[in-house]
Amino acid sequence: MPLSENEQRLLEQIERALVEDDPKFASAVRSTDPRTYLLRRVRRSAVVFLLGLAVLVVGVVLNRVPLTVILGILGFLMMLFAALRGAADLRRISGRETAGRPGGRGRGRARPRTKAPFMERVEERWRRRWEDRP
Repeated sequence: MPLSENEQRLLEQIERALVEDDPKFASAVRSTDPRTYLLRRVRRSAVVFLLGLAVLVVGVVLNRVPLTVILGILGFLMMLFAALRGAADLRRISGRETAGRPGGRGRGRARPRTKAPFMERVEERWRRRWEDRP
């Protein structure tokens, strides 16, 4: 959702104040691209995934029962963690993160609510209960 003119004006004033107060910090923030950080995390996830695959293969090759099971589980968990983290970062890069999810930045469309939130409905029922009594 685009910002209103008033919100844009306020944002520009905040930006000017930041540049006046700390120009070095302002230039560092301007030059930093969040996608660079997310791409670095995706690369790390790929490396952890490959490392987990290597641990899994080593566990299978060793052929010692307790060690094989432990390494197999450890490798699988590393691969699972890396895949989930990488998928989440790729979703954030593409802008598909929705506003309702934790960590969302509000880039996605929020669904219009058809019902009031649960607590509002409970409070309304509570008020009606006491208003209807003589």
